[in-house]
Amino acid sequence: MNKFDGVANTLFVPLVARINISKKFPEYFMDEKALELEKYLPQGADKGSSEYSNMASVARYYNMDKTVTAFAKSYAESNIVYLGAGLETAYDRLSDKIENRTVHWYEADLPEVIEARKKVFGQRKNETLIAGDMFKLEWVKEIDNSLPTLLIVSGVFQYFHEEEIIAFIKGCGKAFPKGEMLFDATSESGLKFTNWFIKRTGNASAIMYFGINDSKEFANKCSMELLEEKTFFPEALKMLGKKLSFVTKVSMKVAEKKKQVIILRLKLN
Repeated sequence: MNKFDGVANTLFVPLVARINISKKFPEYFMDEKALELEKYLPQGADKGSSEYSNMASVARYYNMDKTVTAFAKSYAESNIVYLGAGLETAYDRLSDKIENRTVHWYEADLPEVIEARKKVFGQRKNETLIAGDMFKLEWVKEIDNSLPTLLIVSGVFQYFHEEEIIAFIKGCGKAFPKGEMLFDATSESGLKFTNWFIKRTGNASAIMYFGINDSKEFANKCSMELLEEKTFFPEALKMLGKKLSFVTKVSMKVAEKKKQVIILRLKLN
């Protein structure tokens, strides 16, 4: 049986991006686990992908990986929690880089996605899979909230509405007194391009709704402290230089100038 039987097509988009960029620009990003999984991809999984869309997806991982690693190294023991995890391979990319620390890894997603993860990845040391709707917050019962906890929400919030997201973040704040949240967001103008790309990939039902134009204003709406805001591409532009196509480079520079894609880190309490 194919390991990806029953997996929604939308879950393949970021995996395909990690595979493509690991092959094309390994000096920027390398995901060996993603490359191992390539043979299981269904035909046409890369439909609609482009160099820019792949770079936009992978730049999110590149930047988030740095924050996750730094957070875990800051504490003797901590929780790293990926919400809406999909086919995330951060455990494989990062666990060996965090030495002399106890890190409890969690991935939470809908039951069908967790079943797919079990087939694809199996059970690993210090890793817990949690099935359920992340917005219902039942998953918090599975995690020791006395430990410093970093919640990572990667490529998820865009599909929901602002009021749902604010309520969710406030709920996480109550659940994790030593918590932080790391997530990406698109500006409202950036959503127009992103939704055009989604339709190209044949996933017209996965339209995005949520955008952020002002990070501090959004943090205030959540009654949270904004610890950090990053744009996606500064290091990618610096490292890859002339290797990127003209169209990709221009698109990345426009996204940087207009802050169309950003990563936010909030202190939950």
